[in-house]
Amino acid sequence: MIPKILIIDDEEHMCWALERAMRQEGYQALSANRGRQGLDIIREEAPSLVLLDLKMPEMDGLEVLKKIKEMCPKLPVIMLTAHGTIETAIEAMKEGASDYITKPFDLDELKLVIKQNLVMSQLVTEVNFLRSELAKKYKMMVGESPAIKQVTKLIEKVANSNATVLITGESGTGKEVAAVAIQRNSPRRDGPFVPVNCAALPDNLLESELFGHEKGAFTGAVARKLGRFELADKGTIFLDEIAEMPLNMQVKLLRVLQEKSFERVGGTETLHVDVRVIAATNRNLAEAMSKGLFREDLYYRLNVVQINLPPLRDRKEDIPILANHFLEKLRPNYFVNKFSPEAIRLLTQYNWPGNIRELQNVVERAAIICHGNEITPEDLPIEIQEISEGYEMGSVVRIPENGISLEDLEKELIIKALEKSKGNQTRAAQLLGITRSALLYRVQKHGIVLS
Repeated sequence: MIPKILIIDDEEHMCWALERAMRQEGYQALSANRGRQGLDIIREEAPSLVLLDLKMPEMDGLEVLKKIKEMCPKLPVIMLTAHGTIETAIEAMKEGASDYITKPFDLDELKLVIKQNLVMSQLVTEVNFLRSELAKKYKMMVGESPAIKQVTKLIEKVANSNATVLITGESGTGKEVAAVAIQRNSPRRDGPFVPVNCAALPDNLLESELFGHEKGAFTGAVARKLGRFELADKGTIFLDEIAEMPLNMQVKLLRVLQEKSFERVGGTETLHVDVRVIAATNRNLAEAMSKGLFREDLYYRLNVVQINLPPLRDRKEDIPILANHFLEKLRPNYFVNKFSPEAIRLLTQYNWPGNIRELQNVVERAAIICHGNEITPEDLPIEIQEISEGYEMGSVVRIPENGISLEDLEKELIIKALEKSKGNQTRAAQLLGITRSALLYRVQKHGIVLS
C-alpha cells in the first residue's frame, strides 16, 4: 500500500512544492490550506502521515494537532516550524507530535524524517498486530464444554490481578498451557515467563536454580549465576509439580512469597523482585499436608486462587475439537487434513488416562503413519481400535427387575478388564478409565487373585 501524505499549510506555494516532492518520492499526496479542511481530509482519506505547519490562521497547528490526536492517536504528525518557534515545536512534541523540522528546511532532510516516521509507524502497527494475535492465541483454552468454559472464565478474571494461582489437575490436562494463558492475558504479558519443573531438579540444585548463586558458593560454582526468580522479575514464574519440592525449600519459597526478597546461595545481598507466582501440581496437596510432606502455610500462600483442570474423560465433547486443533498444527509437516467419522467416534469413546498430552501424541502418531489424507481407525493405537470390538458406551449394563449389586458388578468388570488385557494391569486400568493404583486397591478390596 502506497503511503498517503497530507500537508496542512496556509502557504499555497508550500503545499504545491511539498505535494510535488512527495509524489516524486512515490507517495500519494494531499494538501489543505486550513486546519479544519485538513481535519476533514483526515476523516475521509485516512492518511499515513501529516506534515503540519505550526503557524496558521483561524486554527493554529497546536490546536489542529490536538484534534488529530483525538481522532487518530497513532497517526504520525511532523510539525513544520520557523526558527523562532522551536519552543512551541517542543510543546507540540509533548502533545503527541512525532517530530518537527524548521523552516527553511533541506528537502532531503525532510524526506529522511518522513521515511523514518513511516517505518516507525509500520513497526508499531505490526507489533500491535502480533500482540493482538498472541493474545487471541492464549485467550482461552481449546474446547467448548461447560467445564472448560468455566476454566476459561476463571483464567480471564484472575489474569488481570496479581494474585498467586494454584493450578491442579491430572498429568497431561494442560496446566502449563493455563499458566501461559494467564500470563499472556495479564499486565505482565510483556515480561518474562519462566517455567521451573520442581521434580526435574535434584534437591541440592533446586535452591541454586531458583535463587541463583555467587562465585565460589559451592564446588563447581565458577561464576555468579542468576536464579529463576531474578530472571522472572517484572514477569511470571511457573513452579510446576510444586508438591515435589522438598520441605527445606518450601520454607525458603514461603519467605519469597511473603517478603518478595531472597539471597543468592553464598551471598549476603538481599535481592527484591516483582514476580507473580503460578504453581501447579497433579497431587492431592491436602493428603500431602496430612502426611507432613507439604507445608500448610505454603499451601495457603499458593492457593489464593485455585484453578482445577478437568480430565479429558470429563469433557469428551472437546475431543473432536482438540484432535482437529492438533491436526491443524501438524498440517505444514504432513499431508493429512481430516479424521474419518469412525476415527472420531473411537477417539471420543476412549477414556484418555494420559489426558490432552496423550491425545496430542496419538494425533501426531496417526498423522505420521497415515497413508492418505484422512486418519482412519487403522491409524490409531491398538488400545483405541479395540473399542470398536467391545460395547457401545451407554449400553454397558442392563439392570434387571430384581436389582443388581454394585460391588459384584465392579468385581466382574475388573475381572473382565484383566482378562481382556491378558493380566496387564496398566492396560486393564485404562480400559476401566482409572489409575493403576486405583485398580490395585479395588483388586485387593474384592480379593481378586492376580495371575
